[in-house]
Amino acid sequence: MSTAVQTALRLVYPPRCLLCQVLVDRDFGLCGACWRETPVISGLVCDLCGVPLPGDDDALEVHCDTCLKTARPWSKGRAALLYKDNARRLVLGLKHGDRHDVAHLVHSWMVRCAAELIIPSTLIVPVPLHWSRLLKRKYNQSALMAQSIAETYKCAYCPDVLVRGRKTQVLDGLGFEERFRTLDNVIFPHSKKGSALKGAKVVLIDDVMTSGATLSACAQACLSAGADEIFVLVLARAAAAN
Repeated sequence: MSTAVQTALRLVYPPRCLLCQVLVDRDFGLCGACWRETPVISGLVCDLCGVPLPGDDDALEVHCDTCLKTARPWSKGRAALLYKDNARRLVLGLKHGDRHDVAHLVHSWMVRCAAELIIPSTLIVPVPLHWSRLLKRKYNQSALMAQSIAETYKCAYCPDVLVRGRKTQVLDGLGFEERFRTLDNVIFPHSKKGSALKGAKVVLIDDVMTSGATLSACAQACLSAGADEIFVLVLARAAAAN
């Protein structure tokens, strides 16, 4: 696209904040006020789920209370945002509002977090949707983020190496243990493409981690197919996993 055309488009469609629609200086950005209300995670975090913790980051491995009590079938996890306020609005827009523009905004946050997890031979795998939900939504928001991360780091990307075998009830409102029971034996390796997991170091990508039940089901499926090690990366971490 020529510079003249780009300039004309900016005059007709100037960049606007993705949350409040006020004018901003670049596409896919937030205004100063919305940025200040977006809880980007930094500092000391749980090494398994990425939730922020009190104290200074001294590069030692620390775990939150939930991860101390719950076995995680992965080695390390990171999250870009805390799931509240504007972060929640962004996640819901991406997940249910057909807001592909949100994926552009959060890309840099996800890439920053991914730096601690990814090596060149990593296999990037999104959490799968059931086919009926994918048909209704028309896209998998986790796959959008996973693909952009894989392209940035030049890693292998396999969007359909995992299969969600049956449609489950919405997990919102379910208790911690009930979430895990609901996901039991739901996700498994693809019958033909699952061989890509054998010996792989896998980074699982999802939009939100609450209890970790979905990511645990995915990680177990990867390990059952012979994956060597699992890491998880989510856009947002819910602080209270009840």
